[in-house]
Amino acid sequence: MPRIGQRIPRSILSVTEIEAMMAQADVSTPIGLRDRTIIEVFYSTGLRRSEMAHLQTWDIEHARRLVLVREGKGRRDRVVPIGVRALQWLDRYLLEAREALTTGGHHAMWVTDFGEPMEASYLARIVKRMMEATGIRKAGSCHLLRHAMATHMLDNGADTRFIQAMLGHASLATTQIYTMVSVEKLKQIYAVTHPARGDGVMREPDYVDDAKAPMRKLRPLLS
Repeated sequence: MPRIGQRIPRSILSVTEIEAMMAQADVSTPIGLRDRTIIEVFYSTGLRRSEMAHLQTWDIEHARRLVLVREGKGRRDRVVPIGVRALQWLDRYLLEAREALTTGGHHAMWVTDFGEPMEASYLARIVKRMMEATGIRKAGSCHLLRHAMATHMLDNGADTRFIQAMLGHASLATTQIYTMVSVEKLKQIYAVTHPARGDGVMREPDYVDDAKAPMRKLRPLLS
C-alpha cells in the first residue's frame, strides 16, 4: 500500500493565546469554571478530545498527579502526568462546579450545561467558542491544544520519546512531526552559526585551533 504522507500542523497556539483563552472563562460561575478547567487539562496533558470525553472522576490520581487514559487510540491504556496548576483547577471544578451541574447517576468527569455526560463534539464547541471570544482565527479546536503542548515541550528541551509517551503514539515517526514545527532552538543555533544571518554583514567562520570549541558554544542550545 502507498504510504500516507505526514502533514505539518498549520496552526500552533502560542502560550499567550492559550492564557488569553483561559482568561475568557468567568470562573465565578459553574459553567465558566468548567470551561477554564477543560482548557487547563487539555493543555497540561495533551489528551485527544475523545480521551477527554471518556474521563471518569476516578481516573485522576491526585496524590501522584497522574491521569489514567483508558482505551485511547488503538484501545491502549496509558498514564500521563498532569501539571500542578491544572490539577488545582480540576480539584476546584470537582468541588465547586461539577456537583452544581451534574444530574447525578454517572461518574463522567465533564458534564454539559444540562448535567449530562459530555461528548467529544461538545468539548470541541467549548474550545472553539473560547478561541473565537479571544479573537483567535485558527482552524481546529481541541487538537490545537494537543499540538501546542507537544510543540512547547519540545521547544523547552523535552525528548521526542517522552512526547511520544505523553501523546500515546504507537510510532515515534508520528511524534517526530512536531520536530518540524519546533523551531525555536533551530533559530537560536542558526543565529549563532550561519555567516549570513540577516544583519547585513557576512562573517567568516571563527576558525580556532581547538576543534571542540564550536561544540562547547552550541552545547547549551542543543541540550
